[in-house]
Amino acid sequence: MSRARQHVCAFDFDGTLTEGDNVVPFLRRLMPSWRVALGLAARPSRLLPALARRDRDLVKAIATDVVFTGRPRLEVESLALAFAGELVDRRMRPDTLGRLRWHQQQGHQVVLVSASYEVYLRPLGAALGLDGVLATRLEVADDDRFTGRLDGPNCRAAEKLTRLEAWLAEHSLARDQVVLWAYGDSAGDRQLLDAADHPVWVQDPLDSVVPSV
Repeated sequence: MSRARQHVCAFDFDGTLTEGDNVVPFLRRLMPSWRVALGLAARPSRLLPALARRDRDLVKAIATDVVFTGRPRLEVESLALAFAGELVDRRMRPDTLGRLRWHQQQGHQVVLVSASYEVYLRPLGAALGLDGVLATRLEVADDDRFTGRLDGPNCRAAEKLTRLEAWLAEHSLARDQVVLWAYGDSAGDRQLLDAADHPVWVQDPLDSVVPSV
């Protein structure tokens, strides 16, 4: 008898589970906007080519350098925990959060796959009872301070699918053993949704009728 396929649901975060972006609001918790602007302006040799190429990954890496370099890990994690609580309480979309809860009620494994920073998505994932959080990681030095560099690539576009495939392998789930659902709202989610058995684009509010399994 063949083994029943496990349903795994991969949700993007910004714009999919929440109303809009959360990276910039979190950066503003750590540093006033004017200081961020000054820090970016002080790096023209990196910033201007990134803007000219519309290289979102490099722009994010530069902003990460400005805001996080030298910050104590515990200080940032404390702010991230509070930020995560606010997101859960005030910023979640009722339609997609309702769909996430439906998947959980069906016994499906639910994973966040997001370009947002892992530092606040991990406590948010714990609060929502998720099975995994795959997000953009921050590098920490031996002195327990952030280096200002990303730990690995920005988790968007093709990297989302790479990270999800690695998570499946870590949980001994071969792709042919999984029914993959994916929810996203932007071009950065396209590769993930293209690989899914059930891709769901959520630019518009989701219908309240749940899909058939």
